[in-house]
Amino acid sequence: MCGVAGFTHLGNAFQSDRIQQAVASLTHRGPDQQGCWQSPTISLGATRLRVIDTAAGTQPMCSDDYEYVVVFNGELYNHVELRHELVRHGHSFKTSCDTEVLLRAFIQWDTACLEKLRGMFAFAVRRESRHRLVLVRDRVGMKPLYYARQGPNIYFGSEMKAIFCHPEVGRSLDPDALDTYMGLNYIPGPNTMVQGISKLMPGSSLTWQDGCVTVNRYWRLRRHVTNSARLEDSKQQLHHLLTGSVKEHLVADVPVGLWLSGGLDSSTVLHYATQHSATRLKTFSITFNGREFDETRYIREIADRYATEHYELDLNPRTAGADAITEFAYYADEPNADAGAVPVWHLSRMSARGVTVALSGEGADELFGGYLTYRADAYAQYARILPRSLRCLSLRYANKLKASDKKIGFEYKVQRFLQGTLMDARSSHVFWNGTFSRPQRDELMVSPHGSRMQRLLSTMPASGDVRRFMAFDQDYYLPDNILAKVDRMSMAHSLEVRPPFLDHRIIEFAATLPAHHCIQGRRLKVLLRELMRDKLPQSVLAKKKHGLDIPVHDWLRGHLKPLLLDTLSRKAVVESGLFYWPQIESILDRHMQRKANYGYHLWGLMMLFLWMKQWNIQPHQDLPALKECSAASN
Repeated sequence: MCGVAGFTHLGNAFQSDRIQQAVASLTHRGPDQQGCWQSPTISLGATRLRVIDTAAGTQPMCSDDYEYVVVFNGELYNHVELRHELVRHGHSFKTSCDTEVLLRAFIQWDTACLEKLRGMFAFAVRRESRHRLVLVRDRVGMKPLYYARQGPNIYFGSEMKAIFCHPEVGRSLDPDALDTYMGLNYIPGPNTMVQGISKLMPGSSLTWQDGCVTVNRYWRLRRHVTNSARLEDSKQQLHHLLTGSVKEHLVADVPVGLWLSGGLDSSTVLHYATQHSATRLKTFSITFNGREFDETRYIREIADRYATEHYELDLNPRTAGADAITEFAYYADEPNADAGAVPVWHLSRMSARGVTVALSGEGADELFGGYLTYRADAYAQYARILPRSLRCLSLRYANKLKASDKKIGFEYKVQRFLQGTLMDARSSHVFWNGTFSRPQRDELMVSPHGSRMQRLLSTMPASGDVRRFMAFDQDYYLPDNILAKVDRMSMAHSLEVRPPFLDHRIIEFAATLPAHHCIQGRRLKVLLRELMRDKLPQSVLAKKKHGLDIPVHDWLRGHLKPLLLDTLSRKAVVESGLFYWPQIESILDRHMQRKANYGYHLWGLMMLFLWMKQWNIQPHQDLPALKECSAASN
């Protein structure tokens, strides 16, 4: 696992220290080795966290004739079988690492090798004689890759901070991306919050050749192909796929552990991992002792059942202070309004003390229908049968309920659900996972933009079953929120996290499932639950889903209140020119007085302002006019 960076310099004065600065900014991703490679037209760099063949595999890695050079972030889980195939083609190997397998696969098959790769990766390959650079990102987007273009040149890196090393790349905020962030809590690709910097989309490659750039998709998931197999047959197929995937994900030359939440997904991974681990597994968990969503009981039951070497950290105001949160702005690269970053940060730090690699359960909810929002999508169909006036009246009464300090209290669920039923089905789905509705953004933002959000919503069919919502979450919510959060928080502590559910063969299998194999009434993840019925305790199979998150409403009224009020001060808001201060002030007051729970809304705003301050992001070129508008609203 590594960080990669690079840039071209056609027609520019060559600055040899630039690539060293970019690599230095990514050292947390690969503290074991850093290296650079430079030619008259291109510079490449990498930082390495040694996982496979710790004694070799130095990067950047060149072919014997220096025609090819590669920088590689990730893991190839099928590198052994690819190695055997390449040997049959006449290749010989100097190392046992997967980086050399990737290099020689590219030499043998060029971009056709991408169809053969199985794993999580983002890499760049330079071919000298053709003056060609190829950037590639894995099928699901488990590993990040950013790029920016300036004239004929391209700049790229595993994190945006590697691109920020180039002063010629601007730091102007993208207003369309801001609008989607305020609605979704994340920025869906290919956009980023910075104008001119893009994400290479999952399953895509980018080719730069003498200043010309082309982007291609090498993998597209075929959806809505209904699998007519019986549930029992689907169970057997999923069992076979999970067995192979988890076995491959355990391969490493360093200690491997597992993130255990006590829920179905991580417990499933642990069950299969114990079948293939030759040593006692280490498990790591976050608890919330005394809170209604604490899952300590289930965590310990599973840890005891599989006899793991178990470690826990209880998150509370004493252990999860403001200091770590301010660090997010540096490591997150982009603002992420998901408060679940807090437990993932602390879980990663704890895990890194005992292991270098951790398996996790990410992806199961999106693939097999595990989110409560899918249940809300179904219920809303019936609620919309009622007259709109009745739903509005119900919402008016629900808004009078006293705000609780629970993570997601009854009153919060009712208010959000009723508000969502007043929207069309596509808008309500993203609203339940997000924060500010379209009317709220129009009132709050000085210069609202909605074109990007409308284009995103249009990717969902206007009618259909739950699979249309699952497809949207797989395309955007999974890579740009869940996986981005896990990657940044874990790599900040030099920890590699591997999600076995996201083997592309499992993803392709899940895409063929009929809706009733995912959700039946109140039952979520029907197929996965049935598969594990005779394998996991009934208590785990029947437990409510809570998710790894903090009680953000409560904490922002408590020990995090000083950080919140200092970050969202009148001065900071007005000078940003992005939002009307009276609206921000009203949200703050209503939250603090328990008239409503705006914890998730305020968390997203707080992370946005911390990020802008950290990276000196300029709102946009019309900032003076926007300041004037904002000041006039006071």
